[in-house]
Amino acid sequence: MKFSRVALPLITAATLFAAGCASHPYYYAQGPPPPPYASVPPLIARADHEGFRAGAEDGARDAYNGFGHQPRRDRKYHDTPGYDPALGPFGPYRDAFRSAYLRGYDQSFYHR
Repeated sequence: MKFSRVALPLITAATLFAAGCASHPYYYAQGPPPPPYASVPPLIARADHEGFRAGAEDGARDAYNGFGHQPRRDRKYHDTPGYDPALGPFGPYRDAFRSAYLRGYDQSFYHR
């Protein structure tokens, strides 16, 4: 059996092409499951509730009496009432309280 000059390169190319097309399984590791829904810590939830309520009361009072928009001058903003040491440290409570206070004050003062 005699191969022509054209047949040999064609057979070689077909063999290489078929070998390159062999399927190789691809395995991958599945990522970790998503973290569970993060709930708000009780300390922050309480600060948010107390701060918003206090800010809304003071904002409504200032708007009604015509005192002007001055939320950082109110005593409750500085004293941050409602803190319970059993729930956690004071710093995060104070920050969350003041943020919520300003939201409540603005909403109530501007009637939003």
